[in-house]
Amino acid sequence: MPRRVILDTDPGIDDSLAILLALASPEVELAGVSVTGGNCPLEDGVRNALGVLALAGRPDVPVCPGVALPLIRPPFTAPETHGDSGLGYARLPPSPAAPSAEHGVDMIIREIMEHPGEVTLVAVAPLTNVALALRKEPRIVEAVREVIIMGGALRVDGNTTSLAEFNFYVDPHAAHIVLESGMPITLLPWDITRDVLLTQADVDRLLRIPSPIPRFIADATRFYLEFHLAAFNFAGCSINDPIALALVYRPELAVTEPMHVAVEYTSELTAGKSVISYVGRWESEPDSHDILGFDARSAPPHWRRAYRPRPNVRAVVGFDRAAFIELFVERMERLARASAEK
Repeated sequence: MPRRVILDTDPGIDDSLAILLALASPEVELAGVSVTGGNCPLEDGVRNALGVLALAGRPDVPVCPGVALPLIRPPFTAPETHGDSGLGYARLPPSPAAPSAEHGVDMIIREIMEHPGEVTLVAVAPLTNVALALRKEPRIVEAVREVIIMGGALRVDGNTTSLAEFNFYVDPHAAHIVLESGMPITLLPWDITRDVLLTQADVDRLLRIPSPIPRFIADATRFYLEFHLAAFNFAGCSINDPIALALVYRPELAVTEPMHVAVEYTSELTAGKSVISYVGRWESEPDSHDILGFDARSAPPHWRRAYRPRPNVRAVVGFDRAAFIELFVERMERLARASAEK
């Protein structure tokens, strides 16, 4: 039976690929798309989501505009990464569908509460919509099946500042609220996604199919490929958000560990930084001296009390990159062929 999924997004090149992967995956029932400001302003993200759904022949999927601005901080977008429209060099015709009249926050709440234990929330944007849904209806903590978040930089430099990944940087207050909520969270950090690269060869493979979908992917990712080469010297582009979607039905692609992840939200210098705690694990490991500078097993009681936060996420610490890229390309080929036959 397909897994019922809400995609909370800020489309975005890789966000658009996540939408396409959801539609190409029979394991997923895409119940709705909630949009927030992030990679591009809210109105552009809504237009992009509608356009991608129409391109794939699914204008029936509701697109619910959510919150335009972060909770407290000023808005921060990424035109240098995603282009002025949010979709790189791609241009989509207007969708025949209109945005839903239901607010994105309300859609998240309604879906989860109407289908308790069934809905997976895949959040690949700044977490503003999710944080406000939690504040408005705290019972979603117990009613949601799973939350998969793309966000944070745990052990590597950020992709927006030297300390912070984009989604957590844009709205660190929202990220703090969500991570401390008690929701069952799988956290997919930039540490993992930065090395999952879609290459020009992968795109060329798709272009062998005469369909508008490969052409859209090629036009969007051409901008993305250029950015990743200039910014990171990567021979491919990091397709972060489709990975989060794939974890809905292919969790075996990932290795996860329980840990506590806090988000810095009070300092302008370190806003959005992910602070991880492994102390509970280190206390039983003889190599803790190499990590901490002393043997955690012999730490005084007050230290152990002060530095033992309970895990609040299962963080992805390993990933089968090759298997995912093959899955993604194969699913896009399938979607393109189905589109070409219509």
